[in-house]
Amino acid sequence: MEAFPFLGDLVIVVTVSAGIALFLNRIKIPIIAGFLVAGALLGPHGLALVRSQSFIEKLSEVGVVLLLFTIGLEFSLQRIKDIFRQAALGGLAQIVLTVFVTYAIARSIGVSASQSLFYGFLFALSSTAVVLRALAERGESDAPHGRFIIGTLIFQDLCVVPMVLVIPLLAGGQSITEGTIQITYAMLKAAGMITGTFVLARFIVPRVFAAVDASQSREIFLLTVICLCLGTAWLTSMVGLSLALGAFLSGMIVADTEYGHRAMGDVLPLRDAFLSLFFVSLGMLFDGRLLVEKPLTVALLLAGFLLLKGLLATLSAMIMRFPARVAWLAGVGLAQFSEFGFVLTGVAVESGLAGQSDVQPVLTAGVISICVTPMLLKLAPHFSAGERILAPLERLLGVKGIDTLDKAGPHHSIKDHVVLVGYGVAGQRSAEELKARNVPFVAVELNSKNVRSGRGKDFPVFYGDASSPEALRHAHLHKARLMLVMINDPQAVYRILDSARLVAKDVPILVRTHYALDRDRLMKAGATDVIVEEIEAAHAIVRKMLAYMD
Repeated sequence: MEAFPFLGDLVIVVTVSAGIALFLNRIKIPIIAGFLVAGALLGPHGLALVRSQSFIEKLSEVGVVLLLFTIGLEFSLQRIKDIFRQAALGGLAQIVLTVFVTYAIARSIGVSASQSLFYGFLFALSSTAVVLRALAERGESDAPHGRFIIGTLIFQDLCVVPMVLVIPLLAGGQSITEGTIQITYAMLKAAGMITGTFVLARFIVPRVFAAVDASQSREIFLLTVICLCLGTAWLTSMVGLSLALGAFLSGMIVADTEYGHRAMGDVLPLRDAFLSLFFVSLGMLFDGRLLVEKPLTVALLLAGFLLLKGLLATLSAMIMRFPARVAWLAGVGLAQFSEFGFVLTGVAVESGLAGQSDVQPVLTAGVISICVTPMLLKLAPHFSAGERILAPLERLLGVKGIDTLDKAGPHHSIKDHVVLVGYGVAGQRSAEELKARNVPFVAVELNSKNVRSGRGKDFPVFYGDASSPEALRHAHLHKARLMLVMINDPQAVYRILDSARLVAKDVPILVRTHYALDRDRLMKAGATDVIVEEIEAAHAIVRKMLAYMD
């Protein structure tokens, strides 16, 4: 008799997943797709080789928790404060638009009002695990579209709680009064949990880690990190919030201490192992038979996720006055099913709001949408058709601000100036130095907070998308003596270089990049010189080292 039946299933899952992922990776298909395919092959709708599916699903939840913890490590409380406006307004606009449009479409084809609202909930949520991982791998978490996506995902996770509580009301299992009381109570608990997070981050956690660090034991440090991560996730689940949100909050707690980078290095191997099981477990929900039995239904639902939902997310970003390129990339990033959608479907089936046959086509289309998301995120920056379509709406909403330079009095005839692309830390320091030397300059920035900061100093900082030739013409790049590119969106840099060379072939362009491997590619793309942070940091370290040795 097999003492641990789940162990054989785990061996099968790991072996098949590694093999398929390796094969797909060699033909340039994202590894996530390999895990999803492995899950579909091994699951109950495939070869049914896994008997302990529930055990695999439990392990996969640990992967999601660890993923959100590591993402939280990159988002301190201050950074969350900076994107709060995008999270609250952009997330609200995206959810309201998606729920409303989905509800209207479902009602028009004869679906009941309660079920229509439920489907609106399903389509409104996006995959936190898949999208955040893809953004992190591509280095786009701090890019304008990345910040909007992350803010929206945070807001969506907060909305999971009331959605779960509303579904039994829609099924008629609770009275409106009882449901309202439960929702209010849950939101109060959520507010209390978030407040407690701030208290822990400020007063308790730093002291705990200082004591642990004094022990000089790597094992104790790792156990403390895991305890904080899983413990916070467990506490949030006890008050009705999602495990993922709790893990994200615990990551932010550690990010505000000096031990964040060490925690990241220790947790990454565990995260990657468990997260692979998460994607396999998602693939197990895929029912390939529906592609034969209901191909049109699955195709329409998939189009709803990828096209309609993406369009509504794009519109939400444009309502927040993001340029067309940022809105287009944000729409692609949010156009898929959510892992929390599986939670909502489970509640709906259990409460009698929907049958398994009703939700299975949605789950199948949803798994496909999750599978193709990494590929779409990779391809989206190379397609400008979506941006051109959005251009009229961009002008209608008054998104761009760089065109006001032509009407800005003394700046109208600006020439022999420096064009700064990006007004972050490096951009601000460059602007201050240019101002001190009486060198005219123009800064183009997509972060509205940075624009307001520059305007507060009476600097010529304008809101605009430097990857647009039109924006660069408004900045009079063709009359400039120099252009500096200092942004955190690696893919956008190449588009900016292409546009800059269309507008001004001979203007020198200095580009900042993180990695030495990118230098040659940037030079070929049109950069005159490249400042590599890796190399500059190495030089600084060597100088400091020699100074201490003298």
